[in-house]
Amino acid sequence: MTTARQIMTPDATCVRWDESVLTAARKMTDLDVGALPICGSDDKLKGMLTDRDIVVKVLGAGKDPGSCTAGELAQGEAVTIGADDDAAEIMRTMTDHKVRRLPVIDGHTLVGIVAQADVARALPDPQVGDLLQALSSD
Repeated sequence: MTTARQIMTPDATCVRWDESVLTAARKMTDLDVGALPICGSDDKLKGMLTDRDIVVKVLGAGKDPGSCTAGELAQGEAVTIGADDDAAEIMRTMTDHKVRRLPVIDGHTLVGIVAQADVARALPDPQVGDLLQALSSD
């Protein structure tokens, strides 16, 4: 049984709730990633920020990325997966919520991120095909 812990990218870097979107964009550039978890001052996960969020909700809306905070873009409760959840649960969660990245939680601690690419590398082709089809359709 393949678990989230086995296929995740560990040590996810957070953008703080009160940091600017510009700071988040610079972190994404430095880390070569398209999404960052948003964490509060208590290190608890508050949401996810994607490069698409920055383009659509900040730049496209005419907001200043230097004064808009990551926390302003956090929407509701983040969809997560447990570190010991299996591949079937990862795929089900991604499919049900139409997300390509899942923060991995161990207890209340963020321990990594499972991305669609991680799933693709870890699972047999037919399962990956099903996931890609589910995430690509509306």
